[in-house]
Amino acid sequence: MFQRVKIFFNLKIVKILYKIILTAIAVFLSYILAVMLPLFLTLAISFQLNTVLTYISALLFPTLVIPLIYSKSKRQVLKFWAIGFGIYIICICINVGIIKYDEKITIDTNININCNEYLPFAKDSKIVKLGYAASLKLEDNLPVLDGAAAVFPVYSAFVNATYPNTVTLGDDVFKYNNTVRGYNLLAEKKTDIFFGAYPSKEQIEYAKENNTEFEYTKIGSEAFVFFVHKDNPVDNLTKEQLQGIYSGKITNWKEVGGKNEEIVAFQRNEGSGSQSMLIRFMEGIEIMDAPTEQVNDFMVGIINKVSNYKNKTSSIGFSFRYYLEGIIQNPDVKTLSVDGIKPTIENIKSGKYSSITPLYAVTYKGNENENVQKLLDWILSKEGQEIIERTGYVGVN
Repeated sequence: MFQRVKIFFNLKIVKILYKIILTAIAVFLSYILAVMLPLFLTLAISFQLNTVLTYISALLFPTLVIPLIYSKSKRQVLKFWAIGFGIYIICICINVGIIKYDEKITIDTNININCNEYLPFAKDSKIVKLGYAASLKLEDNLPVLDGAAAVFPVYSAFVNATYPNTVTLGDDVFKYNNTVRGYNLLAEKKTDIFFGAYPSKEQIEYAKENNTEFEYTKIGSEAFVFFVHKDNPVDNLTKEQLQGIYSGKITNWKEVGGKNEEIVAFQRNEGSGSQSMLIRFMEGIEIMDAPTEQVNDFMVGIINKVSNYKNKTSSIGFSFRYYLEGIIQNPDVKTLSVDGIKPTIENIKSGKYSSITPLYAVTYKGNENENVQKLLDWILSKEGQEIIERTGYVGVN
């Protein structure tokens, strides 16, 4: 019996099949290793791994495992492994370098303000303080406030001037959820006033689904601006040129007086205040797909994300003037003129700069808290407008 088994395994065809099966298993296991190892390495060094590295490793590891089956020389196998593993480590180092460089030149257009620098009742807060007692002091039935990040310094200053000093960020009346979440909460009538730009169509539709009708009180004005790297020779674009860039009709800077470089026009996430403003700026012209970067997401695999603005001479981004000049304050970017008009406070006040957006205090119809209207009236008063203008926005008076 054992002799027959031995003869069977000595057959040439069986040996070939045996090696094929082992090779298939080795390739499968090495592919799993090739996918998992980069993820563990990425997690360990807190970097997101480029998809290309995963593909390289998926091709590399099978070639490292197969010689273990066929080669009889351990020294040659070890040499092969050492060379392959060295290449793999070099790939990782190059990828880490690319990611670090990418982080260095990336400006976060996601408007994530450091709220701790703009808290009410804090001695070293950057908010505007009147320096005298406000004419309005609310003690109870405090309106629940929320807003966009770029407007946080403004409504935090309102809290500082008119609310009890026991109010803190994140409590029942003073919140920060940014535009997308903030408008949803207002639509659900979980907040009383949202401070920011006009909502998107989707946010208005969501309000209707919740039987909520938004009401808008203009409390100031702001400029919607476009910016590029300081070394980009272009200082001015017409509105039509900007619409051409973001519709994909204009693709090279030489078409608008710049260098012979492909234009990389970055966008924001859908529903954000600035992306909604871009849609209005385009006046019905369809916006092209945004530049994307492949990002390794450990939960759902490879996904496409809208890239933040990359500070290269070929890039262009957009934002609101106060956020760009008052919060980011990056010396390596410059704001473009539109139709030859710079987005200065004077040009916003006079209406010369064409792309102006109102700053709203948004409420909902039927709110029975009488202090909501009292606060709105105070914001439109000399004291409230002083806070708005000293913060860096343009008032309504």
